[in-house]
Amino acid sequence: MTFDALEFHERAVRTESHESVDEMRGLLVETLEGNGADPVVDDAGNTLATRTGEGYQPGDEAKSSSDEGCHLVLNTHIDTVPPHVPFAEREDGAVVEGRGACDAKGPLAALVDAFLSAGVGEGNRLTLAITPDEETVQTGAAHLAGSLDADGFVVGEPTGLDVCNAARGQYEGAVTVTGTAAHAATPGSGANAIRAVAPLLQAMETYDEERGPEAHESLGRPTLTPTVIDGGEASNQVPEECALTFDRRPVPPETPGEFEAGLETHLSEWVPSGMDLDVALSPRETPFLAAFATDPDEPLVEALASASGGGVRPFGAATEASYFAEHAPTVVFGPGDLADDEGAVAHSEREYVRRDEVGAAARAVRDAVDALL
Repeated sequence: MTFDALEFHERAVRTESHESVDEMRGLLVETLEGNGADPVVDDAGNTLATRTGEGYQPGDEAKSSSDEGCHLVLNTHIDTVPPHVPFAEREDGAVVEGRGACDAKGPLAALVDAFLSAGVGEGNRLTLAITPDEETVQTGAAHLAGSLDADGFVVGEPTGLDVCNAARGQYEGAVTVTGTAAHAATPGSGANAIRAVAPLLQAMETYDEERGPEAHESLGRPTLTPTVIDGGEASNQVPEECALTFDRRPVPPETPGEFEAGLETHLSEWVPSGMDLDVALSPRETPFLAAFATDPDEPLVEALASASGGGVRPFGAATEASYFAEHAPTVVFGPGDLADDEGAVAHSEREYVRRDEVGAAARAVRDAVDALL
């Protein structure tokens, strides 16, 4: 069977994967098997296939990075956000619309094409690693991150064919203030937790200036955004507790633990007397997505930028690339865009990708892999 990236992309966009990835994973496995690969699905639901060059021996994956041989991993995901948006075409078929068109079934089609067609030289390996839950809890990528022993990762996301060598991370958490409940007719007999939020909001505005990391050379400053306030139980009661949910987009070298401790120390200076304060990141099955930055002089970055003709820049959202970047040089790359001049593209009702970009992405990854392997 000869793989046709655009035909596969159309079938993928027509396949719903916003609630379950089973059908989409079945299509991927069937396609790989039909094109001579030998895919496996691991315990975390990842779909894995590997091609090896002549001279590679089983057990070579245990070699140290100083040994000869190079291992590259092509990664993206098969899940999509709800709701499902049906497949459609416009501009005489030049543009594909539908859920997953660019996030991330366009990148998926390009990476599968490159995986099947790129050259793999003697002693080298090329792995396709497709995860099932990037849009939610990232258990697939967390399972893979420390086990692939790769020399580089290409993570498929819509980048407009630019090579993204850095991205902010994402943490979520809450600031909880505890005061004392009382009758609203005698507010002075209690400690109003909702009123305490006003100075804490001001303090959050000053956190990065006073305690946060320095501006990163390409990612700039981190952001700290309050997103939800929840407090009070009755209209005639002084509220005992109020919780303020926040979104944190960090830059290197900040870690989740450093941020959590630093924010609590900072806000504790602003909480009114007689009240307690707690800052806690939200519980997760997997690590938070940390910020990462790959040196623009890395061969992986240079090879893909040369092959694609795109710029080198940060990515605009947090991704599973965070997990892989802890272990090897990592870039984010693919057809389509997160947003255009009219507004949101990925995750929106108007999600789309241009077919020629899917083909261009496939050629660029193939040529970069050829150059490196």
